[in-house]
Formats: sequence, C-alpha cells, structure tokens
Amino acid sequence: MTEALSTEMRSDTARAIAAGRRPRRWGAWYVALHRFRVMKSYTGTVVVAGIGNPLVYLYALGLGLATIVDANAGDQALGGVSYLVFVAPALLASAAITVASEEFTYPIMLGYKWNPTFTGMSASPLRPTQIVDGIVISVTIRMLVNLVLFFALIVLFGAAPSAVAVLMVVAGLLGGLAFGTALMAYSSTLEEDTGQLAMVMRFVVLPMTLFSGTFFPLSVFPVWLQWIGWVSPLWHSTELARVFSYGYAEPIWLTVMHVAYLLVLAAAGWVWARRIAVRRLGR
Repeated sequence: MTEALSTEMRSDTARAIAAGRRPRRWGAWYVALHRFRVMKSYTGTVVVAGIGNPLVYLYALGLGLATIVDANAGDQALGGVSYLVFVAPALLASAAITVASEEFTYPIMLGYKWNPTFTGMSASPLRPTQIVDGIVISVTIRMLVNLVLFFALIVLFGAAPSAVAVLMVVAGLLGGLAFGTALMAYSSTLEEDTGQLAMVMRFVVLPMTLFSGTFFPLSVFPVWLQWIGWVSPLWHSTELARVFSYGYAEPIWLTVMHVAYLLVLAAAGWVWARRIAVRRLGR
C-alpha cells in the first residue's frame, strides 16, 4: 500500500514537472496570447487606431494642409517632394508612438496594481522576465499590424514613391519600441497612479509629437527647441522613415545613428523593465 502510494506520488511529481516545462520554455508566448485576448475587449479602439486615425490624418494634413503648403512654399522647400509625401512617414511613425502610449502605460499598471494578473502569472512556472517579454511581443505584433494598415493607406494616397518605402514600417516599429519599452519600465516603477501617466501624455508625448520634425522640418524651429527632436525617438524614426519613403537626403552616418539610437533605447528600456519585474514579483 505504502509502496503503491509512493509510486503514485512520484508519478504525480513527474507529471507536474513535465507540465511546468512547457510554460518555462514558451511562457512569453503564453503571456502574449493572454494580452491578445484582453485586446479583444477594446477591438474598436484597435480598429480606429489602425484605420480611422490614419485616414483622417492623411486626408486632413496630407491633402487639406498640403494644398496650402505646396501652393505657398513649393516642393523645393521640402526637399523636392510634396507635403503629403513629406508628412506621411512622420504620421506613420507617430502612429507607433500612439500604440506604445496606449499599451505600455495603463495596462502595465493594471497588471501590477489594479488587477494584479502579473502576480498570478508569476505564481505559475512563468518567470517575471517572460511576463515582460510577452507584453513586448504582443504590443510589437499589434504595432506591426497598425503600421502595415497605415502603410497601405499611404500607398493608396500615392505618398510612397520609393521602391523600398515599405521599410517605413520597420522605422516606425523601431521608434515605437524605443519609446515604448522605456515607458513600460517607467510605468512598472509606479506603486500608485496619482496622475503621473497623464502627465507623461501631456508633457512628454505631446511635445515630442509637435517638436520632432513631424509636421515641418526640425530646422525651422529655434535652436533652443531643436534638442527635443534630437533626443526624441520619434524624430529618429521619422527621419529614417523619410529616407526609405522618398530617399530623403542625409549623410549615411546619420542614418546609421538613427538605427543605433533606436536599438539602444529599445534594448535599455526592455532590460530595465525586466529588472523591475523581477524585483516587484519577487523572483
């Protein structure tokens, strides 16, 4: 009897260990799948962000404002391209920043504080680092879908003249992750939301959008404002997207710097967020 019970216990232990191996191996994808199911609850927002907003911005700025700009300044003021072609890559890059701002702020607070699903996940075989990785995977995929839809609209508007213009999507994705992972790390440090995230939207995201060469070249701003663009992931991703979109003329070293800067920011924010997750979730 005792021997049979001992054998059964060993069998149960073996099954438990085997069941834990798969989450340990693919845990980040389990978390990503969970996030996709959560995103279904705000599908309308995802659709509007992916189709509605790009359509409105391209029509209002690319066709409405472009008529005035092109008539008064001419193509030469923007490097030989129309205002629509000039602004389209910036709008695409801004769309990635918008997705990052949505997914790497309040959902992170939700997981840690308001509905502590991250605590429940960490009580399973999942590691805290896998939770962070899964969130990044899910947001990257959502961002990629939005950017592809945005690019399709840009093509329909005739604002993607280059044969490699599709690489704008890569530039936008890099910018979104460079900003988003740092934002995720910051959100992970918050024990209470007393308006910090709202202030990020007002005093970080908004100025970054306005002063990153998004709607006009950065050079038209006073020097004392241009530094906002220089440190902004949005400026770097926008300039990179313009290189791919219509062959925007800039030194090759500057293009390389854009890529390196965005990669370093994305990696640094990701590592920071993982370390905070380990500290907060206790393993």
